[in-house]
Amino acid sequence: MTVSGFTFLKNGHMLGYPFIQSIQSILPIVDEYIVALGPCDDDTEKMLLAMNEPKLKIIRTQWNNKMKHSGYVYGQQKMIAQFNCTGDWIFYLEADEILHENDLENIHTSMQMHLKDDKVEALVFDYLHFYGNKNSYLWSPGWYRRAPRILKNSIRSYAPDGLFWLVLEKNKVGRYPKAALANAKIYHYGWIRSEEEMNKKSKQVQQYWGKEHNEIDYSKISQKIIKEFKGTHPKYMGKWLGDKEGVYKSDPNHKLTRKEKKHLFMLQIERLTGLELSKKHYKLVR
Repeated sequence: MTVSGFTFLKNGHMLGYPFIQSIQSILPIVDEYIVALGPCDDDTEKMLLAMNEPKLKIIRTQWNNKMKHSGYVYGQQKMIAQFNCTGDWIFYLEADEILHENDLENIHTSMQMHLKDDKVEALVFDYLHFYGNKNSYLWSPGWYRRAPRILKNSIRSYAPDGLFWLVLEKNKVGRYPKAALANAKIYHYGWIRSEEEMNKKSKQVQQYWGKEHNEIDYSKISQKIIKEFKGTHPKYMGKWLGDKEGVYKSDPNHKLTRKEKKHLFMLQIERLTGLELSKKHYKLVR
């Protein structure tokens, strides 16, 4: 069994991504790691090369700055990296997503278990979306709780934008992949970088979605969806996480948006019924 990891990246250092830690966390279970690297205005490429990692393969790309629709540029960059993967499995990890060393054995076992199972096309991870600081994460139907990140390289899959995959059974018809559980978590740290870095990122990202940048203020969120994290963080994160104590506190005077009210209502339904209402870009078959 061979495994290819992959991602895309542009100005990773400038925008506060822990991309080196992300790569380090996945290297023990992949045979190669492909990075589609766009034109950078910082030292991201230099940092990648300084890893001196034989598994790392950098593909230098261009970004279509005229494409402003639904994040399709992100899908293009994701697919450039994916199309260069040679493994039986392909494992996509975004630059602010980290694997915990305690989960690596489970991930490898899941891939081995389902390698020959034609009914399984992808493996799904549970998500921890950290927010504000290392001690806090979000729990809401508005923040996806599971997502496929590993796919078989033998199926016709593509990314219509930067968020998910579709599988083609017919040339013009796509569906979500059939999936089993990876029995592991992905630790998502994008929302604990500094607000300055997050706003820089937003200014660069929103243009590819045809949207205007709105200033990000972490405190403008409902305290009801912020939970305390009591586990351990991946070993590679170290000093990047900072030393803040306690659960992140939002602005008590924050007025909920219409979308936030909807998600809180959905959260109440989940508590009453036991249903899980977050968006799912997969069909669980195992």
